Amino acid sequence: MADAPGPLTGVADGAAAARDLAVDGVAELDHDRARRRGYPEAVFCEGKSPAHLRAIATALLERHGGDPAPDVPRTLFTRADAERAQAVLDVLPDALHEPEARLLAWPPTPPEPTGGLVVVACAGTSDLPVAREAELTARFLGRRTELVVDVGVAGLHRILARTETLRAAAAVIVVAGMDGALPGVVAGLVSAPVVAVPTSVGYGAAFEGLAPLLTMLNACAPGVGVVNIDNGYGGGHLAAQIAAPRRD
Repeated sequence: MADAPGPLTGVADGAAAARDLAVDGVAELDHDRARRRGYPEAVFCEGKSPAHLRAIATALLERHGGDPAPDVPRTLFTRADAERAQAVLDVLPDALHEPEARLLAWPPTPPEPTGGLVVVACAGTSDLPVAREAELTARFLGRRTELVVDVGVAGLHRILARTETLRAAAAVIVVAGMDGALPGVVAGLVSAPVVAVPTSVGYGAAFEGLAPLLTMLNACAPGVGVVNIDNGYGGGHLAAQIAAPRRD
């Protein structure tokens, strides 16, 4: 007579199924990227099923679960709605979850910061989800960060009052929707590179971020680089690279 299933059989079966799914045409994780590029791979959750994300999270846990926390590359799960975030947390319950930024990080603590400061300037409160994604990305890639909120050009005194903070940065991320004018203003105040992140915030003629994107691409102040609409992760990553410690 076969032994009755033990209390952990269901959990083991679920982990085995997730492991099988991970090697069956779902994902091939680039575990070597942190060594090769200096930054680990991120997981873009939008478009993936919860089962796919559980499989990916399981593969990460199996590879790094026993390693000392400082040695584990920080994996970011971006664009995670509530359902997809829960799928990751089912496997990695200690992961940091920031619902506003739709981002999870595992392990949940950022590495010790090195390099220069990254300042994230957010034009309006409606831009905060993208700004938070950018800030957390830079932080988990090993930079000190500071978030400056609600400093859009409708009240120019607000950004001028933060000039000292902006000038202390090795890189400045500027997140803005509507007319997208803030990055050009900031670039005229600082010597550091400015990473402009257009958002889809705005009324009809903003065309879901196209108008601020074009404004940023046409900024007359030099030193402005532009990433894609709502791409806080890309902006944070680029700024983290700019502010990285210099190698001899």
